[in-house]
Amino acid sequence: MAALAVTWKVFGRKEDEGVRYGMVIDLKKCVGCKSCTVACKAENHTPPGVLYMVVMEEEIGEYPTVRQRFMPRPCFHCKNPSCVSVCPTKATYKRDDGIVPIDYDKCIGCRYCITACPYGARYFDFGEGYNESYTDYDDSASPEYGESRIRKKGKSPMGNARKCHFCLHRVKNGLLPACASTCIGGAIYFGDLNDPNGELKQLIVKRGHVRIKEELGNEPSVYYLL
Repeated sequence: MAALAVTWKVFGRKEDEGVRYGMVIDLKKCVGCKSCTVACKAENHTPPGVLYMVVMEEEIGEYPTVRQRFMPRPCFHCKNPSCVSVCPTKATYKRDDGIVPIDYDKCIGCRYCITACPYGARYFDFGEGYNESYTDYDDSASPEYGESRIRKKGKSPMGNARKCHFCLHRVKNGLLPACASTCIGGAIYFGDLNDPNGELKQLIVKRGHVRIKEELGNEPSVYYLL
């Protein structure tokens, strides 16, 4: 449990010193267990069909030399997010620390952002639940939108776009996102991309890496180590 108490001193600079939060994911360490997906869903109480962290699978090679590669995919919290530019109500916005959240009170459910995201990282909350009576899991408050607010029919975030927000409610309290703290292979690193001496920057410098669809100019804040 010690990992859950990690503070931002580990990652370098303070929030008011030009932090840009991001992730580095080591594809050699990911075993496809999907514990990050489960942890994210349990943390944020997301409904059926809404997954903030998914693990994509790819077969590489040809028989008889075939292997699988697993690629966890959160929201990439782009430096130039196309989802922000199309939002008519500015419900989707970019924070100074690089995180791109959604203000459910402003979202009108137009889904422009879902279409604009080139990574398929956004979902729409159609109001579905795991229980017909919306008890237990469905009726418990999610820290994502405040302990005092419960997901209820006819109210936000139902009818809104939804996505990964790097567990902002945990980050502001000095904790790692649920996916990073749960990863059994230690494949997910979270921290400050702007810190030249930070762990993320060192990993990127020392290892071959890619960013998905980098040619589009979105500049994702998630790097994959090869």
